[in-house]
Amino acid sequence: MHERVEAISRSLRSVPRLQRFVDDADHGPLPAVLVVLTLTTGVIDAVSILSLGHVFVANMTGNVAFLGFALVGAAGFSLAASLTALVAFFAGAFGIGVLLRRTIIDRLVLIRIAIVAEIALVVVALVVAAIGEEPFTGIGRTLILTLLALAMGIQNAAARQLAVPDLTSTVLTLTFTGLAVDGLRKQSRATMTRRGAALGAMLIGALAGAAIDIHGGAVWALALAILLLLLAGGAAAVLPTQLGQWRRRR
Repeated sequence: MHERVEAISRSLRSVPRLQRFVDDADHGPLPAVLVVLTLTTGVIDAVSILSLGHVFVANMTGNVAFLGFALVGAAGFSLAASLTALVAFFAGAFGIGVLLRRTIIDRLVLIRIAIVAEIALVVVALVVAAIGEEPFTGIGRTLILTLLALAMGIQNAAARQLAVPDLTSTVLTLTFTGLAVDGLRKQSRATMTRRGAALGAMLIGALAGAAIDIHGGAVWALALAILLLLLAGGAAAVLPTQLGQWRRRR
């Protein structure tokens, strides 16, 4: 099995356009992993918006705006839901941030730990969703919301610590702005590829998550998110892992 995975990895690295993602000199396999995590973000935010009410669990910029809408009594926005998401996201980011700052200098170990934590949280959220009934209300809705926001806080904190340009995995405002502004002057192919991949991944993830949530339900959409997290974890586990400069935290 390991030999087969290595063969696939070698074949991917032989394709020039994929080489920068699979075996980047500065970031190793991290760009590929973060693109998959961006796909996951799109799926999970689709679930939170469509099945948990008007609330984001990954995009805190939008969530702060929703909090403002709720404070003035705008219909369809929940003050409690927005606050829950903000607090849980902060807790996830703070917790993993403290751990990573104090104990981990290897970027590959960092992303592996973050993905394992995310998988555990999203699996529990899926179980709660499967036990409950849609539309989710009360404690069940709050628990799912909290678990997903915790997972996204962990993911965002890990991506920030990894510091791969244009691949934050949860927020794309600066990525989109950079694509527009730097489009006026020459961009490197690697930069354009990362930015385009991030935007495309978020769009595809949101599209897939929304389609599955609408036609199949939140449980199946969360199952897709778990599958993507397992894919990202697998990539972090089997793609190039030799000790190199890219593994050192900046």
